[in-house]
Amino acid sequence: MSKQINVALIGNPNTGKTSVFNQLTGLNQKVGNYPGITVEKKEGVCKLPRGLKAHIIDLPGTYSLNTTSLDESVAAELLLNKNDKDFPDVAVVITDVENLKRNLLLFTQIKDLKIPTILVINMADRMSRKGITIDIPLLEEKLDTKIALVSTRKKTGIEKLKELIIDYKSLSTKQNIDMTVIASDYFDRLKKTFPKEDLYKLWLVITQDVNFMPIQKNLQDTARSFETKSKSELKKLQQKETILRYQFINGILKQTHKIDLNAAKGLRATLDKILMHKVFGYVIFFAILLLIFQAIYDWSSYPMDFIENTFAWAGEWVKDTLPPGVFTDLIAEGILAGIGGVVIFIPQIAFLFFFIALLEETGYMSRVVLLMDRLMRPFGLSGKSVVPLISGTACAIPAIMATRTIENWKERLITILVTPFTTCSARLPVYLIIITLVIPKGSFFGFSYQALTLMLLYLLGFFTAILSAMVLNKILKFKSKSYFVVEMPNYKLPLIKNVAYTVIEKTKSFIFGAGKIILAISIILWFLGSNGYSDDFHNADDIVKNRIDKKGLSDFNSENIKSELASYSKALNDSISNEIYKISALAVQDSISQKQKVLYHNAIDQEISSYRLENSYMGYMGKAITPIVKPLGYDWKIGIAVLTSFAAREVFVGTLATIYSVGSDEEETITNRMAAEVNPATNKPLFNLASGVSLLLFYAFAMQCVSTLAIVKKETNTWKWPIAQLVFMSAFAYIVALAAYQILK
Repeated sequence: MSKQINVALIGNPNTGKTSVFNQLTGLNQKVGNYPGITVEKKEGVCKLPRGLKAHIIDLPGTYSLNTTSLDESVAAELLLNKNDKDFPDVAVVITDVENLKRNLLLFTQIKDLKIPTILVINMADRMSRKGITIDIPLLEEKLDTKIALVSTRKKTGIEKLKELIIDYKSLSTKQNIDMTVIASDYFDRLKKTFPKEDLYKLWLVITQDVNFMPIQKNLQDTARSFETKSKSELKKLQQKETILRYQFINGILKQTHKIDLNAAKGLRATLDKILMHKVFGYVIFFAILLLIFQAIYDWSSYPMDFIENTFAWAGEWVKDTLPPGVFTDLIAEGILAGIGGVVIFIPQIAFLFFFIALLEETGYMSRVVLLMDRLMRPFGLSGKSVVPLISGTACAIPAIMATRTIENWKERLITILVTPFTTCSARLPVYLIIITLVIPKGSFFGFSYQALTLMLLYLLGFFTAILSAMVLNKILKFKSKSYFVVEMPNYKLPLIKNVAYTVIEKTKSFIFGAGKIILAISIILWFLGSNGYSDDFHNADDIVKNRIDKKGLSDFNSENIKSELASYSKALNDSISNEIYKISALAVQDSISQKQKVLYHNAIDQEISSYRLENSYMGYMGKAITPIVKPLGYDWKIGIAVLTSFAAREVFVGTLATIYSVGSDEEETITNRMAAEVNPATNKPLFNLASGVSLLLFYAFAMQCVSTLAIVKKETNTWKWPIAQLVFMSAFAYIVALAAYQILK
């Protein structure tokens, strides 16, 4: 018992498996992918009584071991492979007290594999409200197992579950059902051919869909060589097995499980009538989305301002504290500026994940899936495609992985190809900073213009995705037929702990996933922007000062100085009438003169920095692509940011933060620097309505993510589709952005 216990957590979707996992592991968990595939793998460590530990692996939700998707095949693969390092010492099957009959199908299959199996009946707090009574001792006897009655909401039953895990060796491994009765002759021959193998295990190996995952390759090849039945015959036997198991389950539940319909109460039917109404359902959903985007702007503004100012201060502190030189510049202008340009958006991203988690926890997201199925049908997709499209608001990569639940290849391929149009969290930093710069403040019926713009961008991405799906449905000549089935979980109050875990885990993933790329690119960009080979770069100070002596500051800087001095002068003159200050007119004039010198000095520094940057290695690279980006209203700096953001969309802001940080002072922030940028051709602000809308539309449609391309290649097993995706989306984004700029300018 000294070794760590391997525990597999398995259950149907919507049984509260994640809640049990969180209660067992707390924050001692990590998320990754299964080796060689892209299905999410959650595992953690649980501290047990008696000083023991359990390694908990949270298997993907599955309805049975008769696999129809990759997620289900992952569970079957582990449970059938004793050589796997994660093979469980004990399986914990999570069931929902209101759907016990359906959930027990999976339980009987796992127990028949002769794995020590514990049954968890979750959501026990609902029993009295739903009029449910269960004879636990009798149910344990009939199923030949041990049962933990758990309520993650009331935090009951978890300690009992831990004790059962410790005593797993005392659990019976006797099979519940002799399923050989469905085809006695067939299983007799199978037993004679493989006398040392377990019959039920062999049966599962034979019937697994090899299109998803090979299960114990050697055994599978051997077993398949025995096959004497066609696929249709095997399917019929699987159906007979399922009927046999439900007969066994029905007989047990008839004795142990009672429901008093008079005692049952709830608002589910009433809420469904409202939330899934063919008109009001959509109105409510879009109203919820609008409130979410409004909250993202309002609630996150304070932490964002704090982060922005903190990074600006940190950069200046580094410069003032460390000795001048390359290392100091690297930290202040490369690393801090680049990371700060993305860290500032953590509040919005955290809030976005917070609201998504709330919708999932309450059971509303499943209603949205069914509701949107009505919209998807005319476009050649089923409601199952909505799950990846909605998931795409977090990240396209797991969203594309989620298409594996779509059995129909044509629908799955179309969903994979159009999912990147939905606005992911990586686009959010780009949207937020550009919207802040070019969309005026103000409100319409209480909703700010900026929040409305953000929501329009999300809707634009979604509708572009389904319109593209309609076109692809007509172009792709695959014959297919599919059925849409979705489970409607009960409404429930969200568990704050689950929501918190989701926000922390997803935000951590965003920070560390993007952070590695951003840090590397920021250092490279800092080097390219801080070094050059030409005389213009090395003599930038003298060249710019001579030009200012002859022609003066640029018109934009001159106007800025006049505007700031006017505001400063007004503030001081107003204070003369305030008896508290009693500032003399002479003191006011002297203060204005000092302010003018500071502004003039800062303007010279900024023009020198811009000139040096323009003649750096980065400047020459940017000028090389200027002919391509200029028609869109961008300068070479935005062109560089667009190029680097192909590694990850959120790198766009980090790139501009690195570029604009060169020569910045302590009062400068990324937003201020971008707002102060001038288009040399027009001598007007670079980020205006025309260029801003052009940039927003470009990022709404462009395939600016190499990781997404890689996952599309993996899922389709060819470079044909990701290359087609890249070419089409990039060309479409360029044309739309070009049209928008040319019309609006």
